[in-house]
Amino acid sequence: MMRVAGLCGSLRRGSYNRYLLQACADALPAGAQYNPLGYDDLPAFDADLLEAPRPETARVLADGLAAADAIIIASPEYNYSVPGALKNAIDWVSRDPRKPFAGKPVLLLSASTSMLGGVRMQYHLRQILVFLEAHPLNRPEIFISQAALRFDDTGQLTDPVALDLLVQAGAALGELHQKLSSVKSG
Repeated sequence: MMRVAGLCGSLRRGSYNRYLLQACADALPAGAQYNPLGYDDLPAFDADLLEAPRPETARVLADGLAAADAIIIASPEYNYSVPGALKNAIDWVSRDPRKPFAGKPVLLLSASTSMLGGVRMQYHLRQILVFLEAHPLNRPEIFISQAALRFDDTGQLTDPVALDLLVQAGAALGELHQKLSSVKSG
């Protein structure tokens, strides 16, 4: 059984990336347990706050990521990069002594109404994940461009190619988790 944590880079309830994250969770291999994590009320990272009791949201987020075997992040691209709220959440978690991202496979997804589908955000996020000692999944890369054409009015992903890629990505995430687990135990 693989425990998978999910993070959405958009705080909007009706975000295409929130819908994409759920579609990916639905496409995970049988037996996978999915846990979506939130960080809506997380204050801006301030190293001075590390001395005091950490915000409860930061602790809960770090606990959820630490308990996961793998992580899925679906995020839009803001100003050619990672949304500030997601970066802020990652900054908080990165200061946790357990290093919740370290050694874990991470699947990156993005949906956008543009033609590029969040490509630049994913490459910036990969740079951050390298510092966190995570293992971003190399393939398949999933960039949902022109998202308004690929989701219906209820938020369901309807594009058959994208749905197939999510199944492939879920399987690849499971395989990478198994490979990393065998290296740790071997």
